Amino acid sequence: MAAVLFISFAILLLLGVPVGFTIAIAAFITLVAGDVPALMMVQRIFTAQDSFSLIAVPFFILAGDLMSKGAVSKVLVEFAESLLGWIRGGLTIVSVLAGMFFAAISGSGAATTAAVGATLIPELEKRGYHVDKSAALIAAAGTIGVVIPPSVPMVLYAVIAEQSVNTLFRNGFIPGITMGVILIVIALVEARKLNYPKGTPLSVKNVLRTFLHAVWGILMPLIILGGIFSGYFTPSEAADVAVIYSILIGFFVYRDLTPKGLMEIMKNSAKTSSVIMLIIGFSGPFGWVLANWKIPEMISKAVLSVSSNTYIILFLIGLIILVSGVFMETSSAIILLTPVFLPLVKAMGVNLVHFGVVFAVGLAIGMITPPVAINLFVASGITGLPMTKISKAIIPYLIGLIVVFFVILYVPLAFPGLILA
Repeated sequence: MAAVLFISFAILLLLGVPVGFTIAIAAFITLVAGDVPALMMVQRIFTAQDSFSLIAVPFFILAGDLMSKGAVSKVLVEFAESLLGWIRGGLTIVSVLAGMFFAAISGSGAATTAAVGATLIPELEKRGYHVDKSAALIAAAGTIGVVIPPSVPMVLYAVIAEQSVNTLFRNGFIPGITMGVILIVIALVEARKLNYPKGTPLSVKNVLRTFLHAVWGILMPLIILGGIFSGYFTPSEAADVAVIYSILIGFFVYRDLTPKGLMEIMKNSAKTSSVIMLIIGFSGPFGWVLANWKIPEMISKAVLSVSSNTYIILFLIGLIILVSGVFMETSSAIILLTPVFLPLVKAMGVNLVHFGVVFAVGLAIGMITPPVAINLFVASGITGLPMTKISKAIIPYLIGLIVVFFVILYVPLAFPGLILA
């Protein structure tokens, strides 16, 4: 049955069938071949979506869209620039910090890239920064959007792996900040090499002015994450609060949101959410097929027969994650590969929360690795530059993030106390 599943899956992918439908059709073919009643397909689709934690997914997507299409991203960038713009190449630091901060609002790589890029790239170009390198940096910073909480992929992983969303969120901060630090270091080296200009001198008056404009945007991640970690509300409830907060400040504080604009944003968010929920639903029968015929256990035994060394096996898994991110959309990869990896990871005694964070970081890197590279497509759309030019400029940042990925993969193994309970 494993051969039927994977051969049909590979053929459908080569034919260009969308991943969600590929998962469903491959599972259905295997069920029929295994003489399992077709009713199982419907039951597993329903069961896969019957989870309270999944309520967070569409609401975090909607909150991210509301914030990215409004004035919040602009005022946050202005505040960051008032603090750091005076440094040579300071706007590159602003680009990364804005990406990190917006990550704590949107939970999406593409939304982070779009919000920061649309605001900063025209300003960077006006001040003499190379457009291709600026677009590459902002796209790289966008990868942090699915690592720093709230993170949609982490919610999906938590549901499938039966782990705590809160615990995964807690453990996403240090990797996300580490990714940001390495991007800033590389960006500053590039800035010195290209002799980028300094911005306006530091002014306390300007810092206070921009802070007062940005304070409502700054409060959003504090409310969301503070509420989750203090126990006032669950991640699903936090997503609802994020949407309500976004609508209130859009209508009554920044006044850039209209009823018509709200409906348009909700339509686009509903489309994105429906695609993810379809994939989640179709993953139900696929996961059942994997479990029923013990396919993950077979893969686990095959991999463990190659080597008994945990570090070597994790290196191979890390490579698979990075390659998967190159060819698959993040949510699809999480939903498809988590059931495959879990038995192997459990057999090696690796902490499942640690693995979930590693998984999210590895797939995030795929967002800037062609051919899928959704963040590069967004940056290309903003700048009008061809993908090839931005892909060349992304190489130093890509290498830096891959180094961080393997550090995050191995360091908690040596120091288990780094994983927060």
